[in-house]
Amino acid sequence: MSESEKKASEAPVEDAAAGTHVERDEALADHVIETNVSSEDFVDNFDNMGLNDLLLRGVYAYGFEKPSVIQSRAIKPMMTGRDIIAQAQSGTGKTATFVIGTLNQIDPTRKESQALLLSPTRELAQQTHRVVQELGRYLKITCTMCIGGTSTRETMAEFERGVQVVVGTPGRVGDMIDRRVFRTNYLRVIVIDEADEMLSRGFKDQIYDIFQALPKDIQVGLFSATMPPEAIQMSNKFMRDPIRILVKREQLTLEGIKQFYIDVEREEWKIEILSDLYSTLSITQCVIFCNTRRKVEAVTDMMTKRGHAVSCTHGDLSPEDRKNILNDFKLGKTRILITTDLLARGIDVQQVSLVINYDLPPNPENYLHRIGRSARFGRKGVAVNFVTRDETGKLNDLKRMYDTEIKEMPASIAEFL
Repeated sequence: MSESEKKASEAPVEDAAAGTHVERDEALADHVIETNVSSEDFVDNFDNMGLNDLLLRGVYAYGFEKPSVIQSRAIKPMMTGRDIIAQAQSGTGKTATFVIGTLNQIDPTRKESQALLLSPTRELAQQTHRVVQELGRYLKITCTMCIGGTSTRETMAEFERGVQVVVGTPGRVGDMIDRRVFRTNYLRVIVIDEADEMLSRGFKDQIYDIFQALPKDIQVGLFSATMPPEAIQMSNKFMRDPIRILVKREQLTLEGIKQFYIDVEREEWKIEILSDLYSTLSITQCVIFCNTRRKVEAVTDMMTKRGHAVSCTHGDLSPEDRKNILNDFKLGKTRILITTDLLARGIDVQQVSLVINYDLPPNPENYLHRIGRSARFGRKGVAVNFVTRDETGKLNDLKRMYDTEIKEMPASIAEFL
């Protein structure tokens, strides 16, 4: 492992500072809609959750002090084997919630695969894998990553040696099941992270095929920042009386993020405005979202020709290139990252305080995921939206959908960073 990879693996990932997001937690607590949840399942202290002592040691070693709202409400019922649909705003400890709830159920004396944690992207799976390793460091359990872009032979060899927790993406997991290398007979729990996307058309068939190979009584957990009605509806096909922890749509926008827009009039004027903003952008770490890979490359090229230092990533790059680019960004070696929605979900870089939507997202749910890359764990953040004349209606739709205020960007934007 290179020095940069080592540092990146040790860097804080999502959930790494549970005690720091008090304001956002209080806001979330006021708006949670719950059904089928017993008051006994609300536990606001890790010591009182009944966690395995070695797991509890890992929780505190990871830096947690007090459970976040989603952790205090979802870990206990998950530990007891209940199916669960849990919605939580970005940066509130969602990943650690299902990792803790899963690890507490693993029998370390059994070498068979007992848990499957599914993510929509390699990057998110890699991040979840790190959280499992950190929280489970004293449990002496085995965990493997089952993702595309890695050696199939090595993954198969790991399964043959015996892995108790599998973290992966649907394509590679399905392939390992089809090859009968991943034996699912002893699985006790499956978690689907970013469930709204995973139950959408892109992944629906793969998820369905995976479920056909699972034990009928397996525990199912669905987790996401957004949970549209159609995702909940589909969940009825494979969940049994699930606990629901849901948030009203209009309460989903993140409390610590100031949202602005710039009226750019025409598409071709965006690059000049972005170039003018560069000196402001470079005082912080910034993620810039475009809707297509071609646009990411074009914007990166135009900014570079203007002498501005930027980096970019998208799905057409090799897994190794994507990993290195993201690691450099996490380590602060690069300050401005231009990307597609590949990084809109779950990827956590603690220092990001500014998100720019060069294009407004085609899917309104992704607006929430994008701007959530800033203001992690209660920190303050800023989101700036470039809006052409044709996109004014789309901006108004976002305001109405999330009942949020998006003001015209002031000249003093640097004060908010």
